[in-house]
Amino acid sequence: MLNQYAAQDIESSVQGQWKATDAYKAEAFAKNAQGQEKPKYYCVSMLPYPSGKLHMGHVRNYTINDVMIRQKRMKGYNTLMPMGWDAFGMPAENAAMANGKPPAAWTYSNIAYMKKQMESMGLAIDWSKEVATCKPDYYKWNQWLFLKMLDKGIVYKKTGTVNWDPIDQTVLANEQVIDGRGWRSGAVVEKRDIPMYYMAITSYADALLDDLKDLQWPERVKLMQENWIGKSTGVRFAFPHSIAGEDGVPVQDGKLYVFTTRADTIMGVTFAAVAAEHPLATLAAANNPKLQAFIAECKAGGVAEADMATMEKKGMPTGLSVKHPITGADVPVWVGNYVLMSYGDGAVMGVPAHDERDFAFALKYGIQIKQVIDVKGQAFDATAWADWYGDKEHGVCVNSGELNGKGHSDAVNWVADFMAAKGLGEKRIQFRLRDWGISRQRYWGTPIPIIYCDTCGDVPVPEQDLPVVLPEDLVPDGSGNPLAKSAAFYQCTCPKCGKPARRETDTMDTFVDSSWYFTRYVCNDADTMTDARADYWMPMDQYIGGIEHAILHLLYSRFWTKVMNDLGLVKFREPATALLTQGMVLNDTYYTEEANGKKTWINPDDVEVSFDDRGRPVSAQLKASGTPVHIGGVEKMSKSKNNGIDPQALIDQYGADTARLFTMFAAPPEQSLEWSSSGVEGAHRFLKRLFHLGANFEAVFTAQTALPDSLGKAAQNTRREVHDILKQANFDYERNQYNTVVSAGMKMLNTLDAFAPQANNDDDKAVLVEGMGILLRVLYPIVPHLTCHLWQALGYAGALGELLDAPWPEVDAQALVRSELTLMVQINGKLRGSIEVPAEADKTSIETAALASEAAQKFMDGKPAKKVIVVPGKLVNIVV
Repeated sequence: MLNQYAAQDIESSVQGQWKATDAYKAEAFAKNAQGQEKPKYYCVSMLPYPSGKLHMGHVRNYTINDVMIRQKRMKGYNTLMPMGWDAFGMPAENAAMANGKPPAAWTYSNIAYMKKQMESMGLAIDWSKEVATCKPDYYKWNQWLFLKMLDKGIVYKKTGTVNWDPIDQTVLANEQVIDGRGWRSGAVVEKRDIPMYYMAITSYADALLDDLKDLQWPERVKLMQENWIGKSTGVRFAFPHSIAGEDGVPVQDGKLYVFTTRADTIMGVTFAAVAAEHPLATLAAANNPKLQAFIAECKAGGVAEADMATMEKKGMPTGLSVKHPITGADVPVWVGNYVLMSYGDGAVMGVPAHDERDFAFALKYGIQIKQVIDVKGQAFDATAWADWYGDKEHGVCVNSGELNGKGHSDAVNWVADFMAAKGLGEKRIQFRLRDWGISRQRYWGTPIPIIYCDTCGDVPVPEQDLPVVLPEDLVPDGSGNPLAKSAAFYQCTCPKCGKPARRETDTMDTFVDSSWYFTRYVCNDADTMTDARADYWMPMDQYIGGIEHAILHLLYSRFWTKVMNDLGLVKFREPATALLTQGMVLNDTYYTEEANGKKTWINPDDVEVSFDDRGRPVSAQLKASGTPVHIGGVEKMSKSKNNGIDPQALIDQYGADTARLFTMFAAPPEQSLEWSSSGVEGAHRFLKRLFHLGANFEAVFTAQTALPDSLGKAAQNTRREVHDILKQANFDYERNQYNTVVSAGMKMLNTLDAFAPQANNDDDKAVLVEGMGILLRVLYPIVPHLTCHLWQALGYAGALGELLDAPWPEVDAQALVRSELTLMVQINGKLRGSIEVPAEADKTSIETAALASEAAQKFMDGKPAKKVIVVPGKLVNIVV
């Protein structure tokens, strides 16, 4: 054995052994030594974007995964931990524009470096299952399923609203629109309607909602998905009108449709608002320059729902009016910048008294605010919004004619029946969820497999011609999609008629790539999209990723899985049975501030901090110059705050085991982890203690002896403590509380370190050998390198096999049985000492021993005991 704990040498050696034996290669339908099929355990971390370097969030996520896989393997499971790369997307295009190189070169270089970093962490990854979503052998199946979905009507084409940069002549993602302007050109962004492909996720809305209940997912995530799907029951009805277009025919058959979940407030409607693109808005603006200008303003800016929710609500009257469907009164029509044509019917009813958005709009423009809902004990105020207006349970209709006195449900039903009788509407279930627009007018993504022919129209690429390969040598410059400028790509022949045709240059949303990679991992060499191995491994037994993916990625992957099931490709309906959302990694922040308020963030490694006598930071300065800096508090590690820690530097200095141990010990997996340099050093010291325990008693371990039937008192106590700690560690492993597993390992090390076996006592040696074998297995999933090294050096491999597949230690119930109990002795309620009594001692024997104890003799002052109270297993209180 080495004389000193040399982490890099140990880790390099152990990793070399794993690699030489292909230790983590997993096969479906594996059997144990008895010929029985092993239960499978498939655990997956959300695949990373190949940005160039791992960050501490990656280290934490993958270590959690690795701990799960290693422990399950020792418990007899057939385990699989794969890894891949979510390699398409805008960051690669941005990097290409910055350095003048194709995104492919940047992407593949980053993949190679990050893979090397993962290997240095000692992760139990089966690299034979690796996928990169930018490779044709992967995205071929995106295209193949797209065409199957197109054939089934799950994919369709329609006009969609996008952000258009008029200078760069390109569509912008929502995050590329900054204060209404293009991130690169600075031009005012326009809303533009273009043909796009959509996936009909709304047709799966009920299934996505209903199946949530069977998932072992955090309730927070399930609630977020429920809210995003947003199932609601309401009434879709029309405001009739006779507004005619240029052809003399009433616009939209004379019906302005809206949907509302609050039909009980219909008598409070004082205006209607339509989207800038609505036919009524277009008609009204024909001879109204001011309205034309406002509509143009509405068409500028982002189309993200979050932006629409927070933007200033603006409007302009059209001069048109529609009829209230019940009273026949005129309802003025406004154009509102917060109404999107792509949502519902592109129109909303305005009920200012009972909708917060409408209330603000009405106050701003002097529109009537009419109370039609009353809640007993609440006073109506037309000048200040109050939340009680939305109380469906206690609210009743007022000022509403035949609806007066009706509660929410009765009023909604009455309105629905009325509209149905008049042919103006009906009760309807509606979802907040919208169909998934997958068309992206960008280069670095999966090409959409459609060909446009002047004769044949839109023609799907024949299956035998897949994949449509994305050229990897193009360099985007920010002015439009490079594919649209590459004749070598877009020029083609129509597969139907043979005439010259044009290939679709839009690519798919990158959420498509990440919606099924976990299924492809297990059959990545198949010449079909899936095979029997997918139904063996899937669904994932455990999925791990950040809470920020709770909605879009997880919802899209659930939808994609259900589509694959409906098409007969897989037998499962959900991608993951259990989900763990790990907490963020936090660190201190520091900054300097200029006179204009601009902040420059300083990395914590460059800052020296002064603390008060209670350990609280009071000031900070740059190490190099002594310049004072501001303390910014603790925040998530990020490039923007310059408070990240380089995992590779950490591994190079302390070793991967130290990084793994710290990230598991600092906090439970679901909670945020606060970075601590002293915590890292403490983790390293613990590993050195573990190493030296093995080194100091190497001779004892190599001369292993069997446990005898009876043990001396010290050995018996040590063995009981070890098994008691093991019992707790096993419990904590089952609930994924790895911070307390590490704590258990520390306690076990202290117990064994304090036990000094007699030089010639084989019984003592046997207890130490058993205890160390348990300790190494408990800690192995978290610190696999050092534990494997010690396992081999101390001779355990000969008896139990390599640590990778050694049996998980079991608690010996007999070891937990105590022959003696230690009871505290109190005199008049004050602790004065303790006594040792046989475990089976009765109450009389315990009282006698307590009264005869040194504590009793010393503190009773010769007085007789008035009462002796025995609390079984804990204490004796003598009252004098």
